[in-house]
Formats: sequence, structure tokens, C-alpha cells
Amino acid sequence: MKRNVKPHSSESLVHEPRASERSTDEKSHGEKIQKVLAQAGVGSRRTMEEWITTGRVSVNGKPAILGMRVAEGDLVIAGHRSIRVGERNYAVRVLLYHKPEGEIVSRDDPEKRSSVFDKLPRLRGQKWIAIGRLDFNTSGLLIFTTSGELANRLMHPRFEVEREYAVRVQGTMSETQMNLALKKGVELEDGLVRFEKLEDRGGEGFNHWYHVMLKEGRNRVVRRTFDALGLTVSRLIRIRFGIISLPPRLKRGMSAELSNKEVAHVLDWAGITAEPQQADHTSLQSDQVRSKRIRHHSPVKARAAGSAGPTRRNKSKSGVNH
Repeated sequence: MKRNVKPHSSESLVHEPRASERSTDEKSHGEKIQKVLAQAGVGSRRTMEEWITTGRVSVNGKPAILGMRVAEGDLVIAGHRSIRVGERNYAVRVLLYHKPEGEIVSRDDPEKRSSVFDKLPRLRGQKWIAIGRLDFNTSGLLIFTTSGELANRLMHPRFEVEREYAVRVQGTMSETQMNLALKKGVELEDGLVRFEKLEDRGGEGFNHWYHVMLKEGRNRVVRRTFDALGLTVSRLIRIRFGIISLPPRLKRGMSAELSNKEVAHVLDWAGITAEPQQADHTSLQSDQVRSKRIRHHSPVKARAAGSAGPTRRNKSKSGVNH
């Protein structure tokens, strides 16, 4: 009589090797280590590549090598984070924050200035990653995510994600200056800059408002471009990043988290295949503002954010353009 053997019994003929026993050939079918770390929210792929190069990452007790692959069960240690590959798939989370002037986008500051990270909800097993930066004197939309892959897709220059700003300058741009910024480009010390869009939004007195859009995120690029044109920026507000616009009811210093459905839409737009989501996480509340409270509204009016004139897209509850 043929005897049935349970797959997991001690009589199983198939030996399941431990992570440390897997061959190099088997691991070649796993995920690249920098992708695994990015998906776990440790940091962007580029940052993880730097960590691996400098010896800050190990796999099963041995130094990691750039480009190596890891498989389910491997223990990856990056900095102070320990990750067991395949142990748990966290749902990607995205948080919108209306940054006021006078805050830095950094966790470490020798001057001990107020940081945007001080205002964010605390996470367990994950980490908020800032998508792009805003300098100390710039306000507006700042996006955080727990997905290093999403952060990389939105920040990497080759993806050319649009950034839109409301800019208040002292004085008015001439037709020559506008044509230079839009067509020929403005030469800066780190290369040529050309705005994809430049709209006159009017103003009163000595101050004048413009809306500009470009597809790069060089340090202080908008301010430096106007400076090169002989115009001083007195206020700068980011009002859109990719398909996400600054929600009109999200006041300065407040945050709102996107729903799983909105996150899925953002991931799809970014060309990222979403992992199966866990049950919808509890909607975070920060400064008494929830994303579900931000109702459908006409495109964000710059005056509500301190500028003059509206942007152009209709948005969902939390600023995600469909």
C-alpha cells in the first residue's frame, strides 16, 4: 500500500535549505538588495547603493555587495534596521504635509532648527522618506512615503516629474526675460535651466506673482533662476508635485494621509506594481486634519496659500489629480 507523506513531515524527501545554505545560483533569482531595502522604507535606492558601497549593509552576517540579490528568509541589516526578507509586506503609505517657512527637511541639523520630521506621525517598522526637499524659506507641498521605490521614481531626474510653484518676485518680468526662461533657457553655474511653463498671475504694488513649472529638482533652482534674471524672489510655494497638488484645506503645518485607493492610483501613475495591501490602515490625524475631510474642491487657489491666482487641475480629496 502506498503511504502518503506529508510535505512538511520529517519523512519528506525534499530538503529545504536555510537561508545561509542557499546557493549563489538560487539567490540570483531573488530581489536586488537595494530594491528590498527601498521597499522596506529604509531609504531610496540611490541612498541604499551608497550604504552598500560604504559597508553599512550586511546579509546573513556578511558584508553586502552592490547588485547582489536576497531571497526569502535572508536577514538584512542596514544601519540600525534589521529586515527579514519576505517576513512582512507593509502597505505603501503616502503623507502630504504643508510645509511652512522656517522648517528644514532634515533629521539632523547642527543649528537645531525646527524640522518637518518633528511633525510627522510615528511609524513602527517603517520610515518616512521625503520626496524632494524644500529649502528653509520655501513653503508648500511636501510629500512623504514609506516606499523607497516610489521616492526614487518621483525624484530621479530621468523620470522628469513636474514640479509647479507659485513665485512672488519684487518687480515684473519683461517679455525678453519670460522668453529667455521659457525658450532659450537661463545659464546657471550647474547648467542650463528652462521652465516648461511660466504664467503671469498678476499682483499689487511692487510684488508680482508667477506660476512656473519645471521637471527637475536642483537645489534652489527656482530662486537661482529668477536671481540670474535680475529678480528677487520674496516668496516661493510649491503647489504641485507630479499628479499630487497641495489640497486647498491643508493649512500650513498640517498633514493628511492618502487612502489606500489614492496610494494605488499614485503607484500606478508612477509605473510601480503595487503589492497586495493589508487591511486599510487607520487614517492618521495630524493637527485635527484627516485626508477624508478634504472634500472635492476647485484647483488650489494660490491666494489661499498666500499667492495670487489658481492652478489648473481638478483634484480628489487629498490633492491627487485623476
